[in-house]
Amino acid sequence: MTRSLDQRFSVPFFYPVRFTTRLFDPANPVFRDAVTGQTGSPPKLLVVIDEGVQRAWPALEDDLTRYCQLHGLNLVAALSVPGGEQAKQDPAHVAAVQQAIDDYGIDRHSFVVALGGGAVIDMVGYAAATAHRGVRLIRLPSTVLGQNDSAVGVKNSVNAHGKKNWLGTFAPPFAVLNDLELLTTLGDRDWLGGLSEAIKVALLKDAAFFDYLEAHASALRSRDLAAMDHAVYRCAELHLAHIAGGDPFEQGSSRPLDFGHWAAHKLEALTHYELRHGEAVAIGIALDSTYAHLSGLLTEGDWQRILNLFTALGLPIFHPRLLEGLDDAPQPGSLLSGLNEFREHLGGRLTITLLSAIGTGHDVHEMNLDLVRESVRRLEQLALSPTPGA
Repeated sequence: MTRSLDQRFSVPFFYPVRFTTRLFDPANPVFRDAVTGQTGSPPKLLVVIDEGVQRAWPALEDDLTRYCQLHGLNLVAALSVPGGEQAKQDPAHVAAVQQAIDDYGIDRHSFVVALGGGAVIDMVGYAAATAHRGVRLIRLPSTVLGQNDSAVGVKNSVNAHGKKNWLGTFAPPFAVLNDLELLTTLGDRDWLGGLSEAIKVALLKDAAFFDYLEAHASALRSRDLAAMDHAVYRCAELHLAHIAGGDPFEQGSSRPLDFGHWAAHKLEALTHYELRHGEAVAIGIALDSTYAHLSGLLTEGDWQRILNLFTALGLPIFHPRLLEGLDDAPQPGSLLSGLNEFREHLGGRLTITLLSAIGTGHDVHEMNLDLVRESVRRLEQLALSPTPGA
């Protein structure tokens, strides 16, 4: 069964977001329908594939080629790129995609198709958005984090100057096609890590969804596909609702969907991306929730529920790099320098989203550094205890 989210939102720039399975089964029309309907000859398709997806699905490229042949689609090339954060770290990967766009004559009536995890989606999107001032992009995310968060938004980016997402664009995709079956071959870290983004939007916007994640934590950790299907769909739905009703191109200073991310982005860089993005977000949310509790915004009961859910899902709430340089905020190796980097990245006044309750966000414009330090040390103690969050 194919489901669609885009029909629920009446925004001029909006794009199809489809949920399906076995995308390149010849009987499935979803991919064909996304790229047809144009006048004249079939548009060219340049497909960029995450090497990790190729390893997990060795027949995928043949299936794609056969699908395109049967449906009369003009597949001109399939290009492989490394998966994971390394795709965003090395400018050579952006250059390789742009070179292929040039070599194969991909124009603004053609399509670049990005098939892979969130980092590959980001990198390919940036390459496409900066070629010909914007080539049409179709995203085929292959991870939980890609399907429930990064691929359904309007951002593209790569890392530069030692900072996460320093180069990037706002460029809505032409379509997003989520294939549930691709999630079945993920390792546990990628299966679970993407759930941190589901917890994030639940904490900000939907207490009932948080209840669902709590009630199904064991099923999700045990890789129950039906539970994950709902978690991905509802997270993407909440994400799209925010984009449609808020500030999609981030002209203001408030970024509620970046809850937990000031620390997460800094921590990823401090660990040289040993931490996956979802794992870093889990720690960032745990930190900001602890800060909210210690500052009197969040009740102890809600705070404990948040930490207990991360623990139940096998997600981290602490990393030793949080402690390094903690008493020297200005030095680049300190977590606390991430606050100013976050302000510079978003522009305008520092705005950090915290929680006043599960399901309710609360913006603040300054952070007490001593209280941040206390929050880090509280998480260290909890991570070392037998029952973190209790």
